[in-house]
Amino acid sequence: MPPAHEGTKQRDAFFDNAKYLAIVLVAMGHAWEPLRDGSRSVTALYTLVYAFHMPAFIVISGYFSRGFDASPERLKRLVTGVFVPYVIFETAYTLFTRWTDQVPDRPVSLLDPLYLTWFLAALFVWRLTTPLWRLVRRPLPVALAVAMLATMAPAIGKDLDLQRTMQFLPYFVLGLSLKPEHFRLVRRPEVRMLAVPVFMCAFVAAYWAVPRMSGAWFYHRDSAQELGAPAWYGPVMTLVTFGCSLLLVACFLAWVPGRRMWFTVLGAGTLYGYLLHGFVAQGAKFWGWYDPAWVHRPLGAIAVTVVAAGIVTVLCTPPVRHVFRFALEPRITWAFRRSPFHVPRAAAPGRRTI
Repeated sequence: MPPAHEGTKQRDAFFDNAKYLAIVLVAMGHAWEPLRDGSRSVTALYTLVYAFHMPAFIVISGYFSRGFDASPERLKRLVTGVFVPYVIFETAYTLFTRWTDQVPDRPVSLLDPLYLTWFLAALFVWRLTTPLWRLVRRPLPVALAVAMLATMAPAIGKDLDLQRTMQFLPYFVLGLSLKPEHFRLVRRPEVRMLAVPVFMCAFVAAYWAVPRMSGAWFYHRDSAQELGAPAWYGPVMTLVTFGCSLLLVACFLAWVPGRRMWFTVLGAGTLYGYLLHGFVAQGAKFWGWYDPAWVHRPLGAIAVTVVAAGIVTVLCTPPVRHVFRFALEPRITWAFRRSPFHVPRAAAPGRRTI
């Protein structure tokens, strides 16, 4: 989801389509959040979407991080494409929510990611550790072990949202291990046919689970103890949620078009849609958009869904990207020394990130 720099290679329409469709689901999920009270169906749909939309993003992020080798040029792009936007939006969200949440003294803290900025903090850490994961003999089992242990350690705390960073780590490491043929595998016709009943069964399971268990296990931001469960639940639920999420990610990708669509170009702007729609999602509650009773009825939920999809679509468009490029793709070459091994921009390998 970080900005996609245009390089010499043509972009893959499949991945741009996947990113756009996933960011639409993210926006819908945030729009449904205030509608969950009193609606079992909305809560079930919300849980279902949360089970796979961020895992899908993170798997794709890992896939496009395979070439990260901590070279000077790649480190510069990591700083300008991830760290600097994190600082800018962490500050912007803090100032904005001081007003919307009526918390005028909320401090700006770069160690405590606010709202959507956790993903940038996590991506920064994951990318820095990529060379290590490329060296490990069995990276995915090791990453799963890290995630399992994290769920048993409430002492990790909230600094840099490390709990969520560690629990989502297996999806990133899985992406690092994938090859193009793996994505072709899930796009076969038979997989596409199976995806429909799988999603239907998943919704039924989510509907059944709403009054019986917490969907917070799919958020991956708390330890087992913080969710009111024994410590040993953590490793078990890590494996259960990983299996469920991976199955749903495969089903989601099976239905992503591989050809160019009208929305394919928007896949290059998913970081814009992700970070900017958060201001609308936060402001909507403060501005009273959810106050009318009709909004909490079925037609209202449909209207909210359509509006959320429309807003995030607009925020991914090239004109919006042009306006906000200073914040999400800043060019701060003045801050870096010129590397003696500098590679000309036009020939730099791996220009594309997701």
